[in-house]
Amino acid sequence: MKSAFYNAYLAVNQHQKIIVTRIDFFFVILSGIYQQVDISMNNINDFKIVPAKKGEEGLILSFIKKLAEYEKLSHAVIADEEIIKESFFGSKPAAECVIAYYKEEPVGFAIYFYNFSSFIGRAGLYLEDLFVLPEMRGKGFGKKILKYLAKLAVEKKCGRFEWAVLDWNEPSRQFYKNLGAIHLEDWQIFRLSGEPLKNLAK
Repeated sequence: MKSAFYNAYLAVNQHQKIIVTRIDFFFVILSGIYQQVDISMNNINDFKIVPAKKGEEGLILSFIKKLAEYEKLSHAVIADEEIIKESFFGSKPAAECVIAYYKEEPVGFAIYFYNFSSFIGRAGLYLEDLFVLPEMRGKGFGKKILKYLAKLAVEKKCGRFEWAVLDWNEPSRQFYKNLGAIHLEDWQIFRLSGEPLKNLAK
């Protein structure tokens, strides 16, 4: 069962349209990520990506709030540091997080977890959140984080690397397409949260 953080954070504005995007490692020849998956993280001086560790719940929460503000969804964030501690560092973590640093200062983060494709018969890596501070954009940090996760997905023998993007976020949509990602136009996301979820569980 997913943690309280996972369920709470997915309770976003129902009026926002979300587009599902996927990079399928078995069926797509990637122009961006996959062909360069072994690229060194040291190409950008003083930049590094490391797994988040226990004690950094406040940092993770701060990035979540900054991302929510950018997506006009600040009202949907009900997570706190205790929930994040349980969800990332508890006995059964629901997700994982990496932090990007530039000159030893945190500049971005990504949250991901593993799902599964019955058709492929393998796990997939699902990117829940990716965020780089506005003042640090344009330096290639976001692409570096995606490369890091793509490499992780390949190492774990995942069949897919996928995520969702809001329909109004045209710069991100174009960026993902340039990497070789496919917009899954035939798929729509359905979600239960709050009272509808509780009612179904009765």
